[in-house]
Amino acid sequence: CRMASMFSMFVLIFCDDPSVEKAVHSAVHKFNQEVLTGHKLALYQILSASKVQFNGSESLYSVQFTSRRSDCPAGSSKPWTDCDYLSSGSKKPIPCNATVLMTETEADTKEVDCQIEELVVPERVSCMGCPKEIDNNSEDLKVPVSASIAKYNSDSNSTHLFALHELGYATRQVVAGFRYKLKFDMRKTTCTKAEHKELHERCVPNEEFVNCNSTVDTAPWRLETPAVMIQCELGLLPFTPFSRRRPPGFSPLRHVKHEHPSSTTSPPTTAPPPSKASVKEDSSEEDLSAPSSSSDPNDSPFHCPAKPWKPFHPVQVGLEKTKVEEAPTQPTPEGTLKDTDLLS
Repeated sequence: CRMASMFSMFVLIFCDDPSVEKAVHSAVHKFNQEVLTGHKLALYQILSASKVQFNGSESLYSVQFTSRRSDCPAGSSKPWTDCDYLSSGSKKPIPCNATVLMTETEADTKEVDCQIEELVVPERVSCMGCPKEIDNNSEDLKVPVSASIAKYNSDSNSTHLFALHELGYATRQVVAGFRYKLKFDMRKTTCTKAEHKELHERCVPNEEFVNCNSTVDTAPWRLETPAVMIQCELGLLPFTPFSRRRPPGFSPLRHVKHEHPSSTTSPPTTAPPPSKASVKEDSSEEDLSAPSSSSDPNDSPFHCPAKPWKPFHPVQVGLEKTKVEEAPTQPTPEGTLKDTDLLS
């Protein structure tokens, strides 16, 4: 009965009050002391606050706030106020609530709880024998890619040599050595097999493509020739989120200049700008269906929720694909396949 009476005396206070911020900082610090694995939490936003005044200078604060995982590991001596938010992982903030005993000089967190169970992502055990993706600019790919190209040029029925165009995707697996799996495409060059034993800078690529999947087994310490299995078909490498990246720096035809576009190429047509009437109409519809964009905490009672402690910048998953779509493409003769055809 006494506890119910005490809670009935709680009164709402401003979320941006310095004493509330002090109470929340104490609660986050207290919670991080109990975190043994993963990352520390950092305050994101204060949602609501209330307090009850005791005799003298003591007050009991009840605060609700959200937090995010920080880039500081659990157990580190670095205070959470010096940490940044972890950009990867869930974009949803973690809800927390706490009870803090406040005096004029101290903040003593009596109870704090953050609902992290549903957001915890278990760490995967390292798999020594599983394939792992490799960055396309890694020097480790020089040998398997070169061996794959040489294998195709040696076994194919083409009268001309082919050179690397784009490396799409690569993984490496530890077996009795290293096993590389590659996805890439190549362009036919002007160098014939009868006159040239290997590729060089004078081998100019044309507009005939093949795309390939290859598996390359290497054991550098044995000084053995890489074992290559390769399958290819006509056409560019089908577009995937992993493809259409630039090849590594070892490509022998990297600096070959492409032919200049024909002077008869017509400029792309653009749609006429929408009329003022249509813009006005669209704007009116948006105003009717969308809520007010005002997010100033000072417009809400007790300034709740407060402004975020600091901005959150999550990883943009589609950024790489967006960059690929915006990259300029080389013009090709009429009737041939273009890179832009794969993005439509």
